[in-house]
Parts: sequence; C-alpha cells; structure tokens
Amino acid sequence: MADLDAILARIRSEGIKMVDLRFTDLGGRWRHTTIDAESVDREILEHGLMIDGSGVPGWREVSEADLLVRPDLDALFVDPFAAQPTLVILCDAADPAAGIGYERDPRSVAARAEAWLKRHPLADRVTVGVDVSYFLFDDVRIETGPGGVAYRLSGSETRSAGGQSFHPGNPGHRPHPGATQLALPPADHLADIRAEIASILASLGFARIQHDHGAGAGQCRTSFAAGGLVETADRLQMFKYVCHQVAASYGKSATFMAKPLVEEPGSGLGIHQALWRGERPVFAGQGYADLSPLCLSFIAGIIRHGRALNAFTNPTVNSYRRLRPGSDEPTLLTYAAHNRSAAIRIPYASRPERKRIEVRFPDPAANPYLAFTAILMAGLDGIERRLEPGDAMDRNVYDLRPEEIQDLPTVARSLEEALQALEEDHDFLLVGDVMSVDLIEAYIALKRREIELVEATPHPLEVQLYYGI
Repeated sequence: MADLDAILARIRSEGIKMVDLRFTDLGGRWRHTTIDAESVDREILEHGLMIDGSGVPGWREVSEADLLVRPDLDALFVDPFAAQPTLVILCDAADPAAGIGYERDPRSVAARAEAWLKRHPLADRVTVGVDVSYFLFDDVRIETGPGGVAYRLSGSETRSAGGQSFHPGNPGHRPHPGATQLALPPADHLADIRAEIASILASLGFARIQHDHGAGAGQCRTSFAAGGLVETADRLQMFKYVCHQVAASYGKSATFMAKPLVEEPGSGLGIHQALWRGERPVFAGQGYADLSPLCLSFIAGIIRHGRALNAFTNPTVNSYRRLRPGSDEPTLLTYAAHNRSAAIRIPYASRPERKRIEVRFPDPAANPYLAFTAILMAGLDGIERRLEPGDAMDRNVYDLRPEEIQDLPTVARSLEEALQALEEDHDFLLVGDVMSVDLIEAYIALKRREIELVEATPHPLEVQLYYGI
C-alpha cells in the first residue's frame, strides 16, 4: 500500500481540490462519492467513507444499508476530465463491522480470486488482457413511454449517413460494406478520437495500446497490455470512462452494448488469460499448439461451464442479439489455434511466456471483475478435474453444415437460459470462498428484473407485425 503521508502530500502539492472514491456495482457500472480534499486525512485514506448501500442495485436492504467504500491506495489517478483538480481512488466495498470485503462487491470478488490462486499448487498468478470493441454515434434518441417505444442511432459512418446533410458538408468517404475492419482515413472517421483516447490512456499508465477501426460502421477496437486480474479489470473500467468522456468532447456518444445496430457486427470483449507459477508460463508445453496438459484442461473447464459463464460474460438481454445461432459470432464452444471463429482461440505466440488463451464469446457489457473471475474459476475447475476438451476445431466454424454442429456444445441462447445455467452450475465459483451463494442469488435477481422490464415492454417490430390483426 502506498504511503499515506505521501498521498496527503501529493494532494497538497498538486493542488487537488476533490478526492473521488469510485467503486463498481453488480451490473458493472462505476459509482462514486466525493469529498473535498481539505477534509481528507489519514483515517479516511486508511478506513474509507460510509455510504448508503441500499442505494446501489443488488446490494443492501434499507434496514442494513451502511457500507464502507475503502480506498485502494495503489489504484489512483488524477481525473483528466474533471473541472476541479480531482484525485480518483478506486475502492472496495467492505462490511463496516467485520472490516472485510463485502461479498457482493465485484472488486472484492476479483481480489479473493487472486488470493485463492496464490494458494493453488499448480499456478500462483494469472495475467489478463482484453480486446474491446465499441461503437461511436453522433445522435442517440431513445423514447420509452406508455404510448411509444423507439430509438434511433445515427453517425457519420452509418448506412443512412450517405444521404444526410452535415456541417460543413457530407464527406462522402465511408468504410466500404464488407471491408470495414482496419479502414484508413478518410473512410475511417474515428481515427483521431481513438488516438486521443490512446493518448489519455498512456498518460494514465496504460501500455502497448493498439487501436483500429472495427468490423462495423462506427465501430472501434482497442487493446492494451495485460496485467493482473484486478489490475486489468480496473483498467477496463478506466478505459470505458475515458471513451465516454472523449466521445462527448467530440459531440459523439460511445456505447459498449453488444448489438446496437441491426445487420452490423456486434461488439465483443476478447478476454486473454495465462497462468504462471513464479516466472514459469504454465500454459506452455508440447501438446496441441504447444500447449501444456494443464492449459487443455483449463480450456475444457471453460467449455464445460460455458453456459453458466454466459451469465457473467454476456450479462444483458441485448448480448444474445449478438450471440444468435448461425451468425458469424463465437456461439459454438470450440477451441483452436489462431482460429478467430472458435469460441476459445490460442493466439500465435513466438515464445513460451506469450502462450495464452483468448475467450471470444464475452461482450463489453460484462462486469470485468466478475467475468474475469468466473473464467478463471471455470478453468481452474477443469484443471482440478483433469477435464479433456476434445479435438480442436481447425476449420472455419461459421461455415460448418448443420449436421456437423448438432453435437457441439453452444453458448446460452438468452439471458434467462444463462441465468438458469448459473443456478444449476455454480459450485466451481464457490471454491476458496471466491464467490458466495448470496452474491450469485443477488446477481441473478438483478438480471431477472432487467429481463422482466424488457419482456413487459412492447417492441416496435411487434406493433408492425400485429397492429393490423
């Protein structure tokens, strides 16, 4: 932990006016409480501030609302967007009486996962990396009410933009349909925005930032250097915050929805994981794709628990607009080397220490602390049970004939199906007290309320189909 006096001295020397304590709720959203810098003392930095936990969806009832947000003094940064100089400190939620991490706090769950791994006989740490896709739009209109439900998303790259009027004029250049990925300016309208995002990320300590145009109109893709499980989850939260703020400064809006546009590719969240024992890469070996037996068992664990994982990795009703059977998305739970149609890909690695797996079915709406932890625990269960993943699928999975895929395991087809799978298959998450039954039940209840809200609202297409009956 950083020295308390050094942080207090930094607050004074850098002219910090506000100290912002940020934490993550069950749904994956950042929340915060702020205190003026002059009031910050050693006690606040060491023990935290009390909040009303009943105001956070899925957390405490009003009858037992008190919770601590406890600063992690190794996870702080100066907010590059705040009007007043603001020091942001990432926090865990803790029970004020026991002083331990709150069992429904996602960041505490991730910390428990890393602590449990340190006690594992075969590996003691995990590195996690991500490839994140998201969309940028110029105009977002959403209407929900008793007499109408509608939305309209428009941007300078979308299909309808060619006939629209723009100031100072319609540029004409756009990514060509079917050749959108890795498009170059002037067809790529978003390169400068991504570059500014990357520049701000670098100033916040991110490394190896790579960005390019995604496969959809208005879609972007970014990756950055891997780190520990909690560290990378923190960075993904920071990344989303930076994207939203920079997009707004350009008069645009960023979204991490899995499937905001019809007939455009969805946004995925490629999650890379590798296990280590000291400085030895546990996943490197002499088997398929130079993998170790432990890595193959890790993959088998993810396949075995794939549908339960969907509850965390694909946590919205909209997630399954992307994961439709027959779409060019990783819906079949297969694995292969280099194959981007497989749900679990083994990227090319020139050296043993670069050997890792990439889980490709998650999407960026996922709560990173819970998604990263669930994948790790599924893989460790595969190792403990010495599971076998079966044969690799070294073909384009999207082109398989129906008779070739009928016996292959698949991801869940809806959020409800994923939640049912989690209800039936969650013992692997309870090992080492990493997750609790209470957290899982609270998470399922939170997500079922979202399903009920969507199901209770007529869809515009329903009106089109049935109004004239």
